[in-house]
Amino acid sequence: MRYENVLATIGNTPLIKLSRICEDIPTPVYGKVEAYNPGQSAKDRIALYMVEQAEKNGKIKPGDTIIEATSGNTGYSLAMVCSLKGYHCVLTVSSKASQEKLALLRAMGADVVVCPADAEPEDPRSYYSRAEQLARDLPNSFYLGQNYNLDNSMAHYHSTGPEIWRQTEGKITHYVCCAGTGGTLSGTARYLKEQNPDIRIIGVDAYGSVLKKYWQTGLFDKSEIYSYKVEGLGKTIIPDNVAFDLIDEFIKVTDRSSAHRTRQLARQEGLLVGYSSGAAMQAVFRIKSELKPTDLVVVLFPDHGTRYLGKVYNDEWMKQQGFMREQMPEDSYARYRKIYRAYRMKYKRYLRQTLKNLS
Repeated sequence: MRYENVLATIGNTPLIKLSRICEDIPTPVYGKVEAYNPGQSAKDRIALYMVEQAEKNGKIKPGDTIIEATSGNTGYSLAMVCSLKGYHCVLTVSSKASQEKLALLRAMGADVVVCPADAEPEDPRSYYSRAEQLARDLPNSFYLGQNYNLDNSMAHYHSTGPEIWRQTEGKITHYVCCAGTGGTLSGTARYLKEQNPDIRIIGVDAYGSVLKKYWQTGLFDKSEIYSYKVEGLGKTIIPDNVAFDLIDEFIKVTDRSSAHRTRQLARQEGLLVGYSSGAAMQAVFRIKSELKPTDLVVVLFPDHGTRYLGKVYNDEWMKQQGFMREQMPEDSYARYRKIYRAYRMKYKRYLRQTLKNLS
């Protein structure tokens, strides 16, 4: 096929059945693999849609500067869009972002400002505050604001949601997605719920994030905030794009379990996906007991694994974090249950033989 430019290839990513990793799950599970976008992440969708909506509303014109606070993926997608549309791109990025991500942003021509990951949102040093300050200081600039710009979720309402509904022929029963800015989760969920209100929406959060607690209580609890390793999910703020009313269940996952699921997806399914994909996959295992053979689960994998080669796919990094014990708790349980059954059978045979000899 021929395309007018790279932006025309955004979307229509595949659903791939997960067979080996899900062999103990009674339900068909499909990964929505967003790494097939040209920028290798789901953020291509929102970068293009938000810029085009800003153009349509007269907020930007070619030659202007577009500013964004990003964990990395939105920045790359935005830099790609800006390069084709003639905008200057300035990105404020958390120091938690991998070196691979930072190198990619600079390779795309973006100016990158790295900010301390432990700075609270209202701290002038945080990547949120720095983006806002730059937008005030730089002439002819526009702060895109993915956390509060509702065009973020609308991008997925108009693309990701319809794609999943069409690809599953309307048979989807569970949608599992990480919650960060909330756009991918909420925009897709809104479309799917409109087609079938019974579809269960499973949000995935990180320990160290405020989102699940806010969903449960409606309260912003700062005591929930602490440092965590997994990138691409969780927040220390409450983004406008998270539609909490659409979420049926919120699951928190650990850095360690997310890391191992990520590596497992590569080694068992041939899918070199990002760290948050492992987090979403871990959430699927957490709901395993509620799934039926007639269900159909779609889990969204946001980005490509090449951005994490120095982290989650690096054995040395895994050792430094104390993550290198490969077995997951449920894997250990299955293993010990198998051992127990084998010994129980041997014991029964031994007991029968002993009783026979005594008689």
